[in-house]
Amino acid sequence: MFLLAGLVLALGLFPAAVFATSESLVPKNQTIKNNHPLIYYHGRWDSSQGTWWPGSGFKVNVLNLKSLTLNLGPLTPSPFASLGVSVGDSEFFPVNASAGSNTITIPSAALKQSKLTPTTVRINAAGWQTYRLQFNSITLNSEAVLIPYIPSKTVFEFIGDSFTSGYLMPNGADQSWAFLVGEKYKAEHRIVAQAGAALTDIYSYGNVHGMSFQFFKTEDTSFYYTTDHNYTTDWNFVRDQPKATHVIIHIGANDNAQGVTNDQFVQEYSDFLVKIRKLYPYQPLFLFTPWGWPNSDGNVYYYYDGQYQRVLDARRVLRADIFRNALGDKNVFLVNTTGWITWEDVFPDSLHPTVAGQAKVANNFISWLENRGFSPR
Repeated sequence: MFLLAGLVLALGLFPAAVFATSESLVPKNQTIKNNHPLIYYHGRWDSSQGTWWPGSGFKVNVLNLKSLTLNLGPLTPSPFASLGVSVGDSEFFPVNASAGSNTITIPSAALKQSKLTPTTVRINAAGWQTYRLQFNSITLNSEAVLIPYIPSKTVFEFIGDSFTSGYLMPNGADQSWAFLVGEKYKAEHRIVAQAGAALTDIYSYGNVHGMSFQFFKTEDTSFYYTTDHNYTTDWNFVRDQPKATHVIIHIGANDNAQGVTNDQFVQEYSDFLVKIRKLYPYQPLFLFTPWGWPNSDGNVYYYYDGQYQRVLDARRVLRADIFRNALGDKNVFLVNTTGWITWEDVFPDSLHPTVAGQAKVANNFISWLENRGFSPR
């Protein structure tokens, strides 16, 4: 029998396909392009599908996930972009991804899931030195099936400076207090924060604009030093879906460092909130007071003492005009962070919160929210 089969093959009586090797029967992987409708994007992306701002990224929901490769474009920073990745229920883990193909490790718990149990993959631009990457596609195993990702109905928008951006954190934005608060509430989170930036539109620590200008742009202030994209484009807030349900602002340290006076800062902040209210007319606004600069002797320096209360009062005052009496803005809240951070919670050389300090801020704010009836799910 075996001799006959060999003779038949040698004589070419059967097509070669009948005797195809097992290698040719191995299923091919599938590549999902960056324009696939089932990829959910968060944060701010430009037309090249490049990210800006802390934690910008995407999410996909996958059935029967066995392998995943992240394919990045040539505009990804060299030698790599620092990413945060979560697969299924895993904690975020750091990945240094370069232009080209990058294999993402699938945790064993996700590999053991039923074929009908979806695995959510979350990928963020996390590194605090730069938040840029250029996303081309993902490659999945052939049996994987993409299904819709349903975003949370709770969406936090955080606005700030280095205190909020994840500055000096080993895992960048994914260890910032803002990100931790979002995680606790199982919320979508958008972080629009820039280390060293003032609220006032002035030059500050390498930032050519303040947040009162840059917040309304697609790009963060690093655009100025980016040779392939050294310009700004207006951000289309319609792209933020779903719209933010809560807006949290912690800013002012760099205005103080640049000599912006009390009156100037209050006016700048008040004008900024007018613009924010046009975008978010009904959402609660939370204004953080400074937790200050701790010293080794136990003292804490608080900048703009009392000025944040002036900003709040300006929003809440009863306004009257010749047409009607308009109630003041009752949905603005002052979050008093006095005492939240001490010398033990900061890096001595920069006075910025450590990993533990960021977690402490997050827990304090979560407690503040819980005390007002807003508990995590």
